[in-house]
Amino acid sequence: MKIVHVASELFPYVKTGGLADAVGALTGALADRGHEVAVYLPGYRAVLEHKDAATAERSHRLKVEQGIEFLSGEVRSFSPRPGVTVHLVCREEFFDRRGAYGNGERDYEDNSERFIFFSKAVVESLRLSDAGADIVHCHDWQAALVPVLLRQAERRHGVTLALKTVFTIHNIAYQGVFPSRTFTRTNLPDELNQMDGIEYYSQINLMKGGILFADRVTTVSPRYAQEIQTPEFGCGLDGVVQTRAEDLVGLINGVDTAIWNPASDEQLPARYSRQNMSGKKVCRAELLKRCGFTGAFRGPVFGVVARLAAQKGVDLILANRDFFQSNDVRLVLLGSGDRRLEEEVRALAREAPSKVHFTPRLDEAMSHLIEAGSDFFLMPSVFEPCGLNQMYSQVYGTVPLVSRVGGLVDTVIDADDDPKHGTGLICDPSSTGLLEALQRALALFADPARYGAVQQRGMARDFSWKSAAGAYDRLYQDSL
Repeated sequence: MKIVHVASELFPYVKTGGLADAVGALTGALADRGHEVAVYLPGYRAVLEHKDAATAERSHRLKVEQGIEFLSGEVRSFSPRPGVTVHLVCREEFFDRRGAYGNGERDYEDNSERFIFFSKAVVESLRLSDAGADIVHCHDWQAALVPVLLRQAERRHGVTLALKTVFTIHNIAYQGVFPSRTFTRTNLPDELNQMDGIEYYSQINLMKGGILFADRVTTVSPRYAQEIQTPEFGCGLDGVVQTRAEDLVGLINGVDTAIWNPASDEQLPARYSRQNMSGKKVCRAELLKRCGFTGAFRGPVFGVVARLAAQKGVDLILANRDFFQSNDVRLVLLGSGDRRLEEEVRALAREAPSKVHFTPRLDEAMSHLIEAGSDFFLMPSVFEPCGLNQMYSQVYGTVPLVSRVGGLVDTVIDADDDPKHGTGLICDPSSTGLLEALQRALALFADPARYGAVQQRGMARDFSWKSAAGAYDRLYQDSL
């Protein structure tokens, strides 16, 4: 098949979260299955500066109608690997910036214009290149207008740009909601600025467009597909999602084993496998040393790699500061985000410097070391569409401690509820629920044979994209 992906992030070129990992790995896995894959990505400064983009050549110039203006741009293309072509939508005014969505303090004020332009440019590029796609697969609100813009362009020009469109909700909490005046920038028919279109409480909602107008809608775990049809998790779009229930499917993301594999991970001080775990002890000692702790420490090490946001349950970890201060444990946190949470985590690290270490930034190498060197990985998310770190943890023989939500439930088996098959610990997403699970973690760690069995079962699971991509392949075939 000819498959086109449209996304605002793609590993290893630009990444703020799991979206980049998922799109990067899925496109590669689809190419491995023999498909012809293209990816459209904004031409951010960071992407253009990447060594792979040095070979990018201009495919074509663009004139994009946006409101009463025609905005110029161009598409530059390169092929990072056989079967995959990356197309960069370039316009300096919109994308020659340090951040993808904001400056670290707040979102860019013109994000609506930036991503409406991106979506329109993708559709125009598909028309100019006569790509003849079988599937156009769009990800999150930044690309959510593509399905409706594509069908409008087909009617206007009397062509077929794609046989079917797919829209994936990676996180329904981020919807692309903008003032109603923004609608004129889409140049869509006025009837779409109503409740049955992208109108949303006297504003416009770009994600709503993707949900309503794509041929198939997916999200990143079966449980999350059910959750987003409820008021508790639907973030105001639960009714809209319910209207597409027959076309909605939850497909678990995978692990890119070329990057996340303890047997070949070059970012680690030592490699290891399920058959030979000695390298994990080396990684643990290095993690303790890197954090300023003594390498002779024998108690459990709890690791956290997260965007510091309310969603990730950081408040629940902070609410259990007494546990980390009063028990013989170590807590290692890596991440950045919400300034309040950053300051509170800093304060905890200052209060207990011999027990808590905080690295306030994104650091790919450190995230690998935490996954390999920790004994438990904490992920007490309030909601979690899929999550990747709980899968990385199992692959790396680190026992995940997760909340009973979304993709976490679909990928972790509680070792107390199911002693024969358990691969982690699951708790209620509350401070008391987390405390109860932390105490269960201490009991598990105190039983080396049982702890080792949980590790082994986790490492034996197949979370590879080879399996995950097969599910998307079947979805595409079924759609066609």
